[in-house]
Order: sequence, then structure tokens, then C-alpha cells
Amino acid sequence: MATHEVTNQVPPLSGYDVADDPALIEALHREGAGWAESELHGLGQLAGSMHAQELGRLANENSPILRSHDRFGNRIDEVEYHPSWHELMRTAVAHGLHAAPWRQDRPGSHVARAAKFYVWGQAEAGHLCPISMTYAVVPALRHNSAIAAIYEPLLASPDYQFGLHEPSTKRGLIAGMAMTEKQGGSDVRANTTQATPNADGSWSIVGHKWFTSAPMSDLFLTTAQAPGGLSCFFVPRVLPDGSRNPIHLQRLKEKLGNRSNASAEIEFAGALGWLVGDEGRGVATIMEMVDNTRLDCSIGAATGMRWGAVQAVHHARHRRAFGAALVDQPLMTNVLADLIVESEAAVSMGMRLAGAADRAATGDRNEQVFRRLALPIGKYWLCKRAPTHAAEAMECLGGNGYIEESGLPRLYREAPVNSIWEGSGNVAALDTLRAMAKMPESIDAFFTEVEQAAGAEPRLDDAIGRLRKELTSLDDIEYRARRLVETFALVLQGSLLVRFGDPSVADAFCASRFADDWGIAFGTLPTGVDTKAIIDRARSGTETSG
Repeated sequence: MATHEVTNQVPPLSGYDVADDPALIEALHREGAGWAESELHGLGQLAGSMHAQELGRLANENSPILRSHDRFGNRIDEVEYHPSWHELMRTAVAHGLHAAPWRQDRPGSHVARAAKFYVWGQAEAGHLCPISMTYAVVPALRHNSAIAAIYEPLLASPDYQFGLHEPSTKRGLIAGMAMTEKQGGSDVRANTTQATPNADGSWSIVGHKWFTSAPMSDLFLTTAQAPGGLSCFFVPRVLPDGSRNPIHLQRLKEKLGNRSNASAEIEFAGALGWLVGDEGRGVATIMEMVDNTRLDCSIGAATGMRWGAVQAVHHARHRRAFGAALVDQPLMTNVLADLIVESEAAVSMGMRLAGAADRAATGDRNEQVFRRLALPIGKYWLCKRAPTHAAEAMECLGGNGYIEESGLPRLYREAPVNSIWEGSGNVAALDTLRAMAKMPESIDAFFTEVEQAAGAEPRLDDAIGRLRKELTSLDDIEYRARRLVETFALVLQGSLLVRFGDPSVADAFCASRFADDWGIAFGTLPTGVDTKAIIDRARSGTETSG
């Protein structure tokens, strides 16, 4: 016997184009990669499909399993993944989200790749960790030209081939990074892993690593103490003679989120490695990899914000309460509009950083200087905003959002990882100060960038003036580093939105983020902003759903 009729439930959000995102498409063209729009929409349709959503669910509900030994007691040090993981990885690699841009001469290749990372990441975020490291490893690996010549083409290959084989024999490779140790954390110079030179030019590495993400990777960059100081080494899982390198997986971490992706504690038990970069220059060498993964932390944070905002708008458009659709109720429109403003500010900043990476890679000195300062600023701010944004998006769905099936709990658990990975908030803030001290011209490059909007928006002009005033005194600058970096970030976002963004979004951003009484919670936009126009920016891609 039926007890009730099911009504007022929101239809699933599927069968839509994730790339139908005006802020993203505008930035794609602005940063020189408009040629990639067609492929981006194809990937967007795939990311918005029910099939991709199911892959994401399965990959997270079936976490990786460590197989340290076979049934005979032999060490095998393997990680077993659900087939959904491999399909997600295969799609990401086939679309060039990994190292492909480094092998392409086309201007805008890094921008196109960032846009695809942003779109496909809305299907599932965890598998993008090894994809990001594979992208990021190339500039560091080039410090050993002989190794780069062999492995770089395979790192950029469109073929994903999982399994333990000698790297040069595979159709495509995935790369990882092993830096963090128990006693040091972010203080990499405190690492105790030792590297001893061998007569044949290789090095024997002994020690532990406390966090090694994607331990099934084909090769790693790692740091170890050599006679000449902390150095960077290339370490494959399988040696050139086909034997296994003694890299032992001790256990997999039980993490808050990022559950589809394995992170392990590993030990180098005399593993063989080859020097990358100069002996004693390990931090400087591996930081070239870290800088690029930090870019992906920023893009990843923007990805989560967009997905959360779209989910919230979709829910509010279909759900009724107190006699009206949620989307039409004033306080909810304020919340939704604020979430969208934050999302569009995030993607504008993330894509500008990707544009700087693209032009810096071709030798543009101005962009190299700007990127050096703007990258840690973006890493700090976008990754700080993402967890709060995810919590508010979840609340828009009420109790339904707190239920695992909605996908919002997964977003909420995933959101903090980008802030912690590749240097926590304090590390990013202090790196900003380091950039200012070691490369003072980066400050001039930053103001040259943001002052392109001078005179267009008085509230932005005032904010730029306040930022300049904050820089006149260096007293207690480390103590107030977070506040300074936050101001840098807001000014850059405001400048981008004023110059290139939708007028309603730019107005709402300046009216709230530069106001003395800026509300802390989302949904505190002042009276007078065009919330309807802002919300429409997140509706277009979902109109065909439901």
C-alpha cells in the first residue's frame, strides 16, 4: 500500500555540459586558447554525464588497497584500484590533462590544459593528483637532459598504461613526488633520507617518506641528503634491467577525503636513483615541480567551487519551500549569487595564473616575474576559500546535501586537501614574502597587472591604494602575512573581474569584498546588486538537465 506520493524532490543533475560556463569560456579565449573550446565542450559533456558521475562514486566508495606481499610471502608493493579509477585516468590522459602541453608548440597549450583539468575535475577530483604530478614533473626532470630525453615523451603520451613494467617499455607513464618526512613536514631541509653515490653514476637511497601520493606511479622525484647537501633524484619503480627497485610501501594513509587516490608511507631500502639538477640544489630543483602542482591546487579549488555553486543553483531552481521556488526567495538568492561571485572570481584568477604559466614557459620575463608572486597568492587564497564555499553549497541543499548520495559530502571532504597539499596556508603566505624579497620586481609586475583597471571602479582603486599603503612598512610583515596575501588576492580578483568579468559579478564583488563591513558568511551581498543576472551565470549549463 502506498503511504505517500513523492513530490518536491530535485531531479538528478546529469546530461549537461560542464564546460557551459561563461566565466571559463571567456577566460579560455582571453588567455589565448580559444582554439580548444570545441574539445572542451566535448569533455564537458562527458564530465556532466551520468556515467562519469557513477565513475566518481565507484572510485570513492572502493578505495585503493595495498597488496604488500603475494600469497607466497614475496614483496610486491602494489596498489589495487577499482576499474572506475582506471577509466577516469584513461580519459584524463587521453585529453592531455597530464604532461602533454610541454610537448606542444601551440600557444595557449597550458591554458587549454588548465581548462580541461577544471572541467574534468568536476567528475572526480582524486585521480587528478597523479595527473597533476605528471604534468608538473617535466620542468624539474629537464635538469637531467639525458633522463628527460627518454621519459618526457612517455609522460606526455596520450596512452594510459597501468602496471609494473620497465618505464621505457611502456606506452605512457605517470609520475609522483616523494618529499615529506616524519620529522620535517614542510621543512624539507630537515629530511634525513641519505643518498650515496655509486661508481656507475647511480645513487643508493636509504630512508623513509611520510607522504607519497600515488605510490603506483612509474617514477618519482625525491629528495635525499647527498655529500654535497640536499639533492633531487629520479627514482623509477622498475630499474633498466627489469628488476624491481626496492621501494617498499609500508601502509596507505586513511585520509579525510581524496579517498579514490592512494597516499602511502614508503621506505627506500637502497633504492637506485639518478641525480636531477646539481648536487645540493634539491629544493630549488624540485620546487619547479611544486610550482606547477600549486597551480593545479588553485585550479582544483576553483573546480570544486564551480561544481558546488552549480549544484546549489540546480537544487534551488527545482525545490519549493514556503510557497515559492527556493531560487526566487530573497535570502537564498543572496547566498546563491555570492557563491557564484566567488566561483567566477576563482576561475578568473586560476586561468590568469595558467596564462602566466603558458607565457612564462615560452620565456616571457614579465610573466615569469608576475607568476612568481601571483602563484603563491592564488594557492593561498583560493584554497582557503574552497572549504567554506563547499560548506555553504551543502547547506543550500539542506539535509539532502548532507547525505552521501548528493555528492556534496565528497566535495566537502575534498576541499581542504588543496590548501594542505604542496604547502599549507602559512607556507604559501611565507613564500609570497620570499618572492617579494628575492624578486622585488614581482611587486611592480603585480601592480602593473592590477592597475590596468585603474579608473574603472573607485572601490577597486581604493583597495589598490590600501594595498600599496600596507607595503610601505615591513614591520611585523611575517606576523601579518596572511592578511597581506589576502589583500593581494582580492585586488587581483577584483581587477580581473572589472576588466573582463560580467558587470553584475564585478559590481557584487567590489561592493562586498572591498567594503569595510564585508560580511564573513556567504549570502551577505549588499542591497542593489543584480542577483538574478549573477545566478543566471550558473544556470545555463543545467537547463537541459531534469
